[in-house]
Amino acid sequence: MRYLVTGGAGFIGSNTVDELVRRGHSITVLDDLSGGKEQNLAGVRDKIDFIRGTITDRATLEKACRAAEYVLHLAARTSVPRSVKQPLETNEVNVDGTLNVLVAARDAGVRRVVFASSSSIYGDTPTLPKHEEMTPAPISPYGVSKLVGELYGFVFHRIYGLDFVALRYFNVFGPRQDPSSPYSGVLSKFITAMRDGGEPSVFGDGEQSRDFTFVQNVVAANLQACETPGIGGRAFNLGTGGRYTLNYTLQLLEQFAARPAKAKYGPPREGDIRDSQADVRRATQAFGYKPQINFEEGLRKTWDWYSAAS
Repeated sequence: MRYLVTGGAGFIGSNTVDELVRRGHSITVLDDLSGGKEQNLAGVRDKIDFIRGTITDRATLEKACRAAEYVLHLAARTSVPRSVKQPLETNEVNVDGTLNVLVAARDAGVRRVVFASSSSIYGDTPTLPKHEEMTPAPISPYGVSKLVGELYGFVFHRIYGLDFVALRYFNVFGPRQDPSSPYSGVLSKFITAMRDGGEPSVFGDGEQSRDFTFVQNVVAANLQACETPGIGGRAFNLGTGGRYTLNYTLQLLEQFAARPAKAKYGPPREGDIRDSQADVRRATQAFGYKPQINFEEGLRKTWDWYSAAS
């Protein structure tokens, strides 16, 4: 099979590309390296086609899509806080860019587009776990941009016959998540602070909870969502079905590091939700999704990876 992975040099993208290579598929990666890194692809660079370019450039996308059978659309501006500060940039990449991907995929006769959506579309509603029948209520420009991407995809599925699946990721973490950006995922920041003898920063009281999902669970689901027939035009949650507080996470990292965290607590961030948890039954029923690595095991694997990379 021939895959195009947008954002394939990023954290989730490069882990997905590794698995596609392992399975013997042909892969083109399109990435502008604004968030991803070429070194993330170092182990497979001679086995893939790499195009440095952006999804906001339609001509580049048309070239990248030309031979693709499946498009895994992972390229995005991924941060809630960044979207609060830079809503226009978030819209340009996540909305205009996604529309470009859909047009290019339609015109190239792609068999299916799988879109990396987000749990942020649900907003801060108190209902837990979040299920796909809930009315979206995003509270950040990022959440809005992901919801609009889904809606465009469903419209293209309906009126143009472009097979489209949306996967709503819940707080993905794991190796290669970049801790250096001010907008990085909280676990990569916690882990590197603990590894380097620093004091993790917590926005809020630390009792906010997330369905932290190890990246390999998402990688497996990305491929299942491409390969399973008959699921087009639908959205699916991808999480573990669990819920873990930041304070509990710090307790685990204290065990791994064999020292107290001495976390610094500050005010909550704008656009952040209080609690998040996925109902994953729809994905399990539709394409056999079952997270193989739980939170504690995934955190340990991630700690070991960052420790070895230091």
